[in-house]
Amino acid sequence: MSIPAYRRFVFPSSANPHLPLIVESVGCNPDQEKVNRPEGYPCYHWLQTDDGEGKITYGGESITLKPNSGILLPPGMPHAYETIDRNKWGTYYLTFGGEAAAAVLSAYAIHEPARFDWESDSILSDILASIVEQLQLGNDPFGLEVSSAAYRFLGLLSKYGQASRIPITRGIEKLQPLLTWINQNYDNPDIGLDTLAEVLNISGRHLNKLFQSIFAISPYAYLVQHRIHKAKEQLAGQPDLAVIQIAGESGFRDASHFVATFRKHTGMTPQQFRKLHI
Repeated sequence: MSIPAYRRFVFPSSANPHLPLIVESVGCNPDQEKVNRPEGYPCYHWLQTDDGEGKITYGGESITLKPNSGILLPPGMPHAYETIDRNKWGTYYLTFGGEAAAAVLSAYAIHEPARFDWESDSILSDILASIVEQLQLGNDPFGLEVSSAAYRFLGLLSKYGQASRIPITRGIEKLQPLLTWINQNYDNPDIGLDTLAEVLNISGRHLNKLFQSIFAISPYAYLVQHRIHKAKEQLAGQPDLAVIQIAGESGFRDASHFVATFRKHTGMTPQQFRKLHI
């Protein structure tokens, strides 16, 4: 199926909180631009090639995505992707979350990050294109049908796709316990470099070197980026929650520090960001 013009459909994260799988966005891009996300994406992120070739890099690893192939990345994994040789690269993508998302993937034996390949005549080639076409009719504003379609897509992916678990570098493997710890404790404003280093029982200097080699940022900068991501989720998903409360729940000591840091990272205040997502 030929890729249509650029389309992106975004669904409110709080519309159907009880669905096992909540689709955040789905879309297509016939001329994929270069993307760099040093702090990763806040949801599970599926990206597949429809036309041309692209290169995706994460944690020091790079793979090529040709037609009839795609990759699933977990939330928060730093990555970047771009077309190869400046030729046009057509892509489809799906981002999703929900409390049961990890359990759904586990039930289908899908272990991210993972690359999938399939035959050109496989049903997998056209599923996302069909979803995008249906959404253009405007009959699913809250993502009920697309969530069901995404659930079916993952089931068919596990059945017809040939998965190859992407190797994670030793550095990523060593850092994974800390990345998990940060996700669970980012709201503590007392966290410093020594605290982070103690989680892995290594020196702060060693931790800094490890982070710089993999993510090109310091561990504390990663922590701050994670806090900003969490704040964005609350600003967009909980419009009635006060900014000062979001600041505290995101690990900032006071609202003024939060506003200044948020503006530095996004170029706008938290209130300005919230208005864009209401």
